[in-house]
Amino acid sequence: MSAEHDPHHPPAPAPPPPGMPEDSAGQALAETLRSSFFVIKILMVLLVAVFLCSGITIVGPQERAILLRFGKPVGEGEQAVLKPGFHWAFPAPIDEVVKIPAGQVRVATSTAGWYATTPELAAAKIEPPPGDSLKPGRDGYVLTSDANIIHAYATVRYRITDPVRFEFAFTNTPVFLTNALNNALFFAASQFTVDAILTRDVTAFREKVRHRLEQLIEEARLGIVIEQSDVQARAPRQESVSRAFDAVTEAGLKSGTVLNEAQSYANTMLSGALGGAAALTNAARTDKTRLVESIRGEADEFTAIRPQYEANPSLYALQRQTETLARVLTNAQQEKFFVAPGADGQPRELRLLLSREPAKPRSAPEPPAGDHH
Repeated sequence: MSAEHDPHHPPAPAPPPPGMPEDSAGQALAETLRSSFFVIKILMVLLVAVFLCSGITIVGPQERAILLRFGKPVGEGEQAVLKPGFHWAFPAPIDEVVKIPAGQVRVATSTAGWYATTPELAAAKIEPPPGDSLKPGRDGYVLTSDANIIHAYATVRYRITDPVRFEFAFTNTPVFLTNALNNALFFAASQFTVDAILTRDVTAFREKVRHRLEQLIEEARLGIVIEQSDVQARAPRQESVSRAFDAVTEAGLKSGTVLNEAQSYANTMLSGALGGAAALTNAARTDKTRLVESIRGEADEFTAIRPQYEANPSLYALQRQTETLARVLTNAQQEKFFVAPGADGQPRELRLLLSREPAKPRSAPEPPAGDHH
């Protein structure tokens, strides 16, 4: 007999409903999903915050920045330039912030005309040993107007004034500036002789290099301004050529010394001659003034006494004669004789006894002998 019909055995408990285990699993899964979605929401919020914060850019005091949106500057002119401070932009690939050290002074160097060296030797300011001859593939040089070869080196310090032009007008503006400096160096060297570059017109040569560079910068509109420039030039370093250049330089210095001495002597002589001429001219002017004043005084005196003379010529002549004789004979120590012409106008005859004995002084007469009181 089967167990399910055995009256002595109770029946087995009924199995649970088929839906109960599935509801518990669903609830657990739902709880897990809710927790996961919460975590995902937090992560999404954090990602959005990170995404937004990644667009914050700080522009330094010595910097300027340009905001590019899909590769194109946002704004035009000054409006496209971001000033120092905090700025926000969409993260890449939407926006891109390009920083430019506009406030800093930058340096460009031209070594196309300089002899070969290494960065280590240049930093230590040590010259490499000269070779036996100039090697065009290794050593740089420039040609002067008189077909001589020299070495030339140039540096410029510049500042960016238009960041947009500087960054986007050319693919690599610093390289363009270096090429322009090379051009200016070669161009200026072709305008001067070797003696002018090395001795006589060093300053003029430097100014020519700077003027040419500024002209190229203005034509290309690089958006920079030159703050300072420096140009160095020297003769080729090969021993034979160097000796020849040194001899020419020494001769030029001696010639300059002799010319300076001659010029100094000429200036001294010229100054002395000019001083003597000025003294003679001043003396002549003084004598001229004195003579003119004297003649003017005599003319005024003559004009004043003319009416007296015209009124009575003979009386006036006699008065003047008397005054003149009195003035002339004032200091005469001997006897004075003045013979006036006669009334008939004929001269009078005067006879003098020369070498006569001087008259003895007369004594007082003696009283008579009997005349006593």
